[in-house]
Amino acid sequence: MESAKSFAVQRWWYLMPIIFITYSLAYLDRANYGFAAAAGIDRDLGITHGTSSLIGSLFFLGYCLFQVPGAIYAQKNSVKKLIFFSLILWGLCAAATGMVSNIPMLMVLRFVLGVVEAAVMPSMLMYISRWFTRTERSRANTFLILGNPVTVLWMSVVSGYLVHGFGWRHMFVIEGAPALIWAVVWWFTVKDRPADASWLSDDEKNELQARLKSEQAHIAPVRDYKSAFRSSIVLKFCAIHALWSIGVYGFIMWLPSILKAAATIDIVSVGWLAAVPYLAAIVLMLLGSWLSDKTHNRKLFVWPLLLVGTIAFVASYLVGGTHFWLSFALLVIAGATMYAPYGPFFALVPELIPSNVLGGAIGLINACGALGAFLGSWVVGYLNGATGSPAASYIFMAGGLLLSVILMITVPAHSKELNRRDDALAVSRT
Repeated sequence: MESAKSFAVQRWWYLMPIIFITYSLAYLDRANYGFAAAAGIDRDLGITHGTSSLIGSLFFLGYCLFQVPGAIYAQKNSVKKLIFFSLILWGLCAAATGMVSNIPMLMVLRFVLGVVEAAVMPSMLMYISRWFTRTERSRANTFLILGNPVTVLWMSVVSGYLVHGFGWRHMFVIEGAPALIWAVVWWFTVKDRPADASWLSDDEKNELQARLKSEQAHIAPVRDYKSAFRSSIVLKFCAIHALWSIGVYGFIMWLPSILKAAATIDIVSVGWLAAVPYLAAIVLMLLGSWLSDKTHNRKLFVWPLLLVGTIAFVASYLVGGTHFWLSFALLVIAGATMYAPYGPFFALVPELIPSNVLGGAIGLINACGALGAFLGSWVVGYLNGATGSPAASYIFMAGGLLLSVILMITVPAHSKELNRRDDALAVSRT
């Protein structure tokens, strides 16, 4: 049998590029609407400020509604098949956005895009939990979620140039094509479970299965999804992710417009500036996830970073538009510290929730995050348009982040602490 080290390296090199690219493409096609908004889609289609923020947010409504059923399907059936069809459908929806001629068509496409991407995140997190052990999971989750800032990093630059050179319509069509191509690659390279992988030996498969089974041995299973969804730990995770997402997705969707309003610069320069917070986020995400796995302390790399992000948002508001570069530097800090905790946060979820309901629970947690994203992107866009300034939206996002910090402090650090509290999730098998 190969050593534990080479065994781990084999999985990292084979799986992580596939996982990373897949989630990157999903993020590309959901986040580029902010550039279309900054580049004149509202003017071209006659969209008001209020309607614009609603359209930008409709993705998250569809995304929320189909999280749980999609995740349960993936757990009971096949992650491979679900993601394959999702890739094809979201690539078509994204490209079709560049061909819209009226507001209702645009609204439908944004909603449908959310529907077909709904199960991607929870399915991928569940997929990682089947292939990586507790001591690896924070880093594995981070490589998945790195698809978010890395994609927005290069998308911010590329989208700026595409909009400048061809217009927002061509940007949507060009950026929708990669998902269709990647669907073919995904189908021929991905296996649902380690037992199906030809590149693992039987000894390696047995070792991985034994490790994963032992990690769940001390977590009592629940009777059904209803019991899981009513437990205090799942409800806390849901609330934290919703409040956290108010800040994160409002930031993602409207940073280009905030930058455009704060300084007299062209769309290409907006693209370069918008990329900076995501570059900082990549560095901090990698460092935080590595330390989380090394110390086995998840909470330490979640709520303190979110607190720093909250403070940076408030400071950016206090500095105001008269000191643009200082305010921008604080936005960079806020963006980095909001992204960095994702790996440790989602590594903690399977450590506290039984595997027999993990898929649905992750789906519900992510659905609540989508609700927060819907609220965040809609309200931030509305406040920016109604007030002509990002000041009010800073306060709104900072408030959501602060509440997520307070709730995260109350979450158990490990399953033993959860069991001592006699949480409703730890019910006996019936």
